[in-house]
Amino acid sequence: MKILDIPAIKECDRYTVVHEPVASVDLMERAANALKSWLMVHDIVKAKNIKIFCGMGNNGGDGLALARLLSYSDISSEVYLLRLSERFSPDCETNYLRIKDIECVKIFELFTEADFPVIDTADVVIDAVLGSGLNKPLQGVMAQLAEYLNDIDAVKIAVDIPSGMFADRVQPCDAAAVKTDYTLTFQFPKLSFLFAENDSIVGEWHVLDIGLHRDFIDAVETDNFFTTEDVVRPILRSRPKFSHKGTYGHALLVAGSEGMSGACLLSAESCMRSGTGLLTVHLPSSVALPLMSYLPEAMSEIDSCQSHNTAVGDLSRYTAIGMGPGLGRHSDTAAMIKSVLRDADVPIVLDADALNILSDNKTWLEFLPAGTILTPHPKEFERLFGTCADSLQRLDLQRKMAMRYNIIIVLKGAYTSVMMPNGKCFFNSTGNPGMAKAGSGDVLTGIILSLLAQHYSPEEAAVLGVYVHGLAGNVAASRHGMYGMLSSDISECLGDAFLEIAGRQ
Repeated sequence: MKILDIPAIKECDRYTVVHEPVASVDLMERAANALKSWLMVHDIVKAKNIKIFCGMGNNGGDGLALARLLSYSDISSEVYLLRLSERFSPDCETNYLRIKDIECVKIFELFTEADFPVIDTADVVIDAVLGSGLNKPLQGVMAQLAEYLNDIDAVKIAVDIPSGMFADRVQPCDAAAVKTDYTLTFQFPKLSFLFAENDSIVGEWHVLDIGLHRDFIDAVETDNFFTTEDVVRPILRSRPKFSHKGTYGHALLVAGSEGMSGACLLSAESCMRSGTGLLTVHLPSSVALPLMSYLPEAMSEIDSCQSHNTAVGDLSRYTAIGMGPGLGRHSDTAAMIKSVLRDADVPIVLDADALNILSDNKTWLEFLPAGTILTPHPKEFERLFGTCADSLQRLDLQRKMAMRYNIIIVLKGAYTSVMMPNGKCFFNSTGNPGMAKAGSGDVLTGIILSLLAQHYSPEEAAVLGVYVHGLAGNVAASRHGMYGMLSSDISECLGDAFLEIAGRQ
């Protein structure tokens, strides 16, 4: 799914009006029908008092049309029209004229704070005041309304975007905006929905299809995408009947050190559960016995040092290399990583201590093989590339670094962002807060390593691996709850995740 900026969305609206063709007011009707359908399916409006706050632009027109459509299902509502200007937009005016004489829709005008209605906690508040074209912070009565609504413990639902929220950037701390429980946005996610700083404003968001023209959507260029199952299903390959373990590659995992065997075991298990044919784990002798006991399917290559890794053997027999989980930061280990980066001619994924070693030796970034995948969390990212003021600045830096070094940067978190060497970014749609536990990143490293070993391209391995990781996390949460789930549960649920994407192959 493409994430478009506001000028592109407006152009998509115009293209649809001209080339479908369809009147813009009928496009507004589609949007209102989509809103009504979602509200009805989710029982949001059942036996509730509905208060719809409308502006005088097209967002307000959506709200007015929604009130009229609800009345057709014998659902009454109160419309509060905020008089922000002298005139309606043309389509908003059309919907105002259509609704003003409907008996079960009561219309009230708001001019000042004194006009604000009493709202009960059992009411449903629909925010249709301002849309996605906002270019300056709220002021005056609109800012007062946002603060008023935020103080009320009623269900609040935004139409397209919460009033006062910017569509393409992080919300300033001092900028008023309506904080909603749900945001029902049209056709495309907004980039700002994906930033941690905006989460308390946008709430739980859903994309409603309003039938904008497919030709424009397919052709329009964008740098940002939202990864859904429709994106990853074509990536995942079937496994032919006459294939064998050699068909699915040989992964090398360089991991583990004394006292940190768990990360190695989690990553190794996840690698095997993600389809690789063969896995060799290079590890110090102190970790060898736990691996052999925990995962008999994996082969081991034991380092000459008991406590940490110092040197790997012949790399030519491997189809992908992963380094980092539980590795430690010994100088011998750092020298080993440098050697592998210089000598390897297969895809590489780096995580955890491999990233920490890289951050201690930033000049090594220059000789990362093209397509190398880095999987930092935000703190590891900043140690590598520098501190950032907010999520948007971090995204810009992530893009700059991926393009500069010709690598893929997987920035972990909610909506994990996968930045490609060409500057295209894929935000992930799966996962949950129960995954914010030790070992979760080690599981992801194992998944990506496995896909690389199976000859998926680095781009495919990163996007598919991140999606599968989050989906397995969702399965684990459904079984154990977000509090009770462990990172090992994510690994154990990988089979279910692959089945959900592809069916039983």
